[in-house]
Amino acid sequence: MTQQLPPRPPVSPRLPRHRPDVRHRLLTSAQLRARGVSPAAAGERCRPGGPWQQLLPGVFLLHPGPPTGEERLHAVLMYAAKERSPGVPVQPAAGAPHRALYPEAQITGLAALSLHGFGSAPGLLSLDRIDVLVPRRRRLRSTGRARVVRAAHPPVPVQRAGVPVAPVPRALADAVADLSDAETVRLLLTEAVRGGHCEPASVVRALTAAKLLTRPHVVDAVDSLLAEGRSIAEDRLYRMVREFGLPDPVWNVDLRMPGGPHLGGLDAYWPDQAVAVELDTRAPRTDEDALWSEYARKREHLERLGITVVHVTPRKLREAMDQQATVVRTALMAADDREPAAYVVVLPR
Repeated sequence: MTQQLPPRPPVSPRLPRHRPDVRHRLLTSAQLRARGVSPAAAGERCRPGGPWQQLLPGVFLLHPGPPTGEERLHAVLMYAAKERSPGVPVQPAAGAPHRALYPEAQITGLAALSLHGFGSAPGLLSLDRIDVLVPRRRRLRSTGRARVVRAAHPPVPVQRAGVPVAPVPRALADAVADLSDAETVRLLLTEAVRGGHCEPASVVRALTAAKLLTRPHVVDAVDSLLAEGRSIAEDRLYRMVREFGLPDPVWNVDLRMPGGPHLGGLDAYWPDQAVAVELDTRAPRTDEDALWSEYARKREHLERLGITVVHVTPRKLREAMDQQATVVRTALMAADDREPAAYVVVLPR
């Protein structure tokens, strides 16, 4: 008599075991299908009291309980990432670039600022939603805890906490666009400069591009930002003179011709050598070409009078102070080889 074998148990879907890596705790519906889990089966597991939950359309968390901040970030990116061709895995092997991991998606707004280390930005778990930046042509809608922000030409993201994040100026603009509290806006913009995240000019350019400088509370915050940026740049200029052993100049002066017109203000001036330093802290809200032409005209006028003008930006002072000190020292040393400068009157500014 032939013995009948017991029926084989159904094959279990090939699901990853619970691992510390967040990418193994979150799967898309496409990844689940590739592992043999049908949409109906996934929905059954996400019923109240079930072992899974659906965080966003097509994105499943493979454990019950509240998601962590890291899981929320990756879920939003998985929802917003550009779909790949059939048969191409959504997640590359460990160590692959994150731009390949989440193509055409990057965290922006307050969540991005939190990842950049802003103390004035709320923590990830306290945010009602996470902003994600995608190209404007993408057909994607905001839903649940994900708010879609669009850009014609998104910036190249940077990596923070293992995810692609918008650079600080863009993240600030996207955060400010959704904020009406003047003090919060002022704190974020000030921290961007004081914390060394970026220069005021890059912040103002991003706010201008986002058409946010029509809002009075943003304009007030920008005025504080520019004042903060100039103050920091002036402090660095003082440090440069002191730390690199340059002769002491006269600080913050106006030059005039004797009994004649005003020649312009300077941040530092060495009268014996006729060498001047001018900080370029232009506000991009204005017509940059016109303002640069004004800078250029003043510089040309002074140099016709025999005064050497060293043009310094806050960024150069921050990133290459030693190089700027060398430029100034070279100009001072070359004074003996030049024709004497015209006599000018030096007044406090």
